[in-house]
Amino acid sequence: MTQATADLYDEFGDDLQSVSTQFRSFGGRSAFDGPIRTIRCFEDNALVKSTLATPGDGAVLVIDGNGSLNTALMGDMIAESAAANGWAGVVIHGAIRDSVAINALDLGVKALGTNPRKSAKLGAGEIDIDLEFAGVTFRVGKRLYSDEDGILVES
Repeated sequence: MTQATADLYDEFGDDLQSVSTQFRSFGGRSAFDGPIRTIRCFEDNALVKSTLATPGDGAVLVIDGNGSLNTALMGDMIAESAAANGWAGVVIHGAIRDSVAINALDLGVKALGTNPRKSAKLGAGEIDIDLEFAGVTFRVGKRLYSDEDGILVES
C-alpha cells in the first residue's frame, strides 16, 4: 500500500467507508490492502483454516466472528498458512491467539483482541457473503485498505 488511509480518505471521501471499531494491529505488515473475501463464523475456525490454505492472490480475508472474544479464530499455524499462500491480510471481528508468533509473519492482521482458547472445528459458517459490522458493509471483491490509522473499505 503506497498511500496512507488518511490520505485516501481525503482524496475519495464518502466513496470509502471508515470502520469505526478500534481494532488492534498484529502481524508483520502494519499496512496492507487488497480485494475482500469474507467468512461469517462463530467460535469455529474450520472455514478460516481451509480458506487461508488456498491461494490468496493478495486478498484480505474479513471474518465476522460476531465480536466474540471467547475463542480465537486464528492462531500462528493458520496465519503462517495465510502468509505462505499470498494473502495480504486478515481482519477478524473476534480474537486471535499466538500473537507474538503472528507478529513475526509477513501478514497484516487486525483483530479485536486475543484469547489462548481454541475454537471449534465443525465447519459452521458462510463464505463469500456480504458482511456488516463496525458500521461498514464488506462486499466480496471490493477493496480494503488498512494501516495504523484504521480500516477503509470501498463503498
